Amino acid sequence: MTTVADIRDGWSAEQIRAAERPLLDAGEPLMRRAAAALAAVVREQLSEPGGRVVLLAGSGNNGGDGLFAAAELARDGVAVTIVPTGSRLHDAGLTAAVEAGAEFDRAAAAHPRDWVDSVGPDALLLDAMLGIGAPAAGLRGAAHDVASALLPRVTERDAQRLRVVAVDVPSGIGVDDGAAPDDGVLLPATITVTFGAMKAGLLRQPGASLAGEVRLIDLGLAPHLRGSPLVRVS
Repeated sequence: MTTVADIRDGWSAEQIRAAERPLLDAGEPLMRRAAAALAAVVREQLSEPGGRVVLLAGSGNNGGDGLFAAAELARDGVAVTIVPTGSRLHDAGLTAAVEAGAEFDRAAAAHPRDWVDSVGPDALLLDAMLGIGAPAAGLRGAAHDVASALLPRVTERDAQRLRVVAVDVPSGIGVDDGAAPDDGVLLPATITVTFGAMKAGLLRQPGASLAGEVRLIDLGLAPHLRGSPLVRVS
């Protein structure tokens, strides 16, 4: 029996959620394990000890992964700013991050075009706006406005370019089909840290090109994946 998911196999969001269920029912702390692995990748990417991280936190478990990672980073002395882009944030994750010393900046999402000018090139963006719960490609509300404001800074080709670590998938792409939204507003990643199994959209274009370097974090899902992957690359 395969115990580690193959990075060449891309699974649907539905298949991955079903594979998570028996582990969650058994009490496996999948979110905490994902967050610890995410924080480790972010530490590698910081240009100096401490450093600065801007967490774009959406609703749901994707935001929770980012918030618990932010808590670990803040405890290590990293300057973390949380920019909420969802209607509500993961309560336990937010509490952990704020208690660890992360700053909560609600005004940034309300006035993103003013805020983005204050983000220095040394900052690392942690994109936890949308995960596998997103129904299709595209961003809405505050997440759309923040991504739209940041997009020029993320795609610049000079020293002002901002680096992005995406949580599970880059926000805006189709999780299953890798599609880009019709309006072009998304957040391309420098690195995508994906959990449990490869999402099919990370192996299909244009999603594969927008994901940057993909790191697959094993959470023990492989024995619970059912059916055939949506896509397989050789």
